[in-house]
Amino acid sequence: MKKKMKGIKIYLVALFGIAALISACSNPKQAPPEVVAKSVVQYTCPMHPQILEDHPGSCPICGMTLVKKSGQASEGAGISLNTVLQPINSTVLSNVNAIMPEQKEVSQTISAQGYLDFDTRTFNNIASRFSGRIEKLYIKYAFQEIHAGQHIFDIYSPEIVTAQQDLIFISKNSSQETALINAARQKLSLLGMTGSQIDQIIKTGKVFYNIPVYSPYEGHVHDVAHSQMAGTSETNPSTDFTSNRPLAIKEGMYVEKGQALFNVVNPHMLWAIIKIDRSSGSAIKLNQLVKIILPDIPGRVIHGKINFIEPVLQDGDKTTSIRVYLDNMNHDLKVNSLIKAEIQAGKIKGLWIPRSALVNLGHTQVVWLKKGSSYQTHQVNIGSINGNEIQITKGLAATDSLASNAQYLTDSESFIKTQGHE
Repeated sequence: MKKKMKGIKIYLVALFGIAALISACSNPKQAPPEVVAKSVVQYTCPMHPQILEDHPGSCPICGMTLVKKSGQASEGAGISLNTVLQPINSTVLSNVNAIMPEQKEVSQTISAQGYLDFDTRTFNNIASRFSGRIEKLYIKYAFQEIHAGQHIFDIYSPEIVTAQQDLIFISKNSSQETALINAARQKLSLLGMTGSQIDQIIKTGKVFYNIPVYSPYEGHVHDVAHSQMAGTSETNPSTDFTSNRPLAIKEGMYVEKGQALFNVVNPHMLWAIIKIDRSSGSAIKLNQLVKIILPDIPGRVIHGKINFIEPVLQDGDKTTSIRVYLDNMNHDLKVNSLIKAEIQAGKIKGLWIPRSALVNLGHTQVVWLKKGSSYQTHQVNIGSINGNEIQITKGLAATDSLASNAQYLTDSESFIKTQGHE
């Protein structure tokens, strides 16, 4: 009986063992640790997700430190395979901080540079009223100061000698012909002789062979003749003019009727020519306040206003020029001195972003818009620039999210080539 009970126990133990073995094989969760595949740890570059390494290190493209990547981490971050496979010249995976544009009103101060120049409204030409030879010249050097009525040179002219002889002949032989006498006097007056000189000719009956010429203007003498020979414009004598050389007009030189000999400029009035970037041109208005700083005169600040905005762009000049009229009664301001200017352009209402959030490609300006877990390039139009802020006129909404540092996300060569051909 005991042997029979013992056999039954052995049979039951064997049966339970077989059942346990079958249950273990049918349940993969109970598999031994050595049969479970180990998860593979990979490292990738945040800017170049195509780089995959099985060990820490640096990106072979940009040099950034590789970060750990796993299947669980990707699912948690919401990065799909389609996102990773986007071209790097238009889409970038990055943890760069995102910002939003601000709709606000900004007090704009425009900074610009320029120079001082003569006020061409004061330019006056002294021209020869008749052909002849300069016998005596009383102006000796450039920038010589002269006054109205000052004797500047003597000239011999066969034409004016003949006109004087006609007046003398008529006054002696036809004194009753007042019309002819007045006509002869008028001719000499138009040729530049004064009334007292004409009266002296009639009184003495003698001809002036060397006619004195007087300046009708006051200011500094500029050498127009030299500028013409050098091929420069006579309306800008400061472009080809130095005070340490003699004048081009000399004694004994023949001049033609109507030839400009000198240009007289009033040195008490100057222009500040200020160059404004085109992006800020729309904010410039007449009578806006301007603060002018002269680096050559430390501490010297001049306050003025915009008096004129040039309506055309000069050849090859990508800036807009404005003029500020300045007084120079003390002669302390020098022409061609460089200046710095700050213009109070009023308040501008619009959508503003930091300058670091925009990439300027010349004809195209782009930002990086945040789309889920990646950033994508997006073209925008810009308006005014105020310090470190740029106004966006088209392409963005106040609810958009964009990268705070656009240049950081730009892969220089492939990005610029692609964007430049859009």
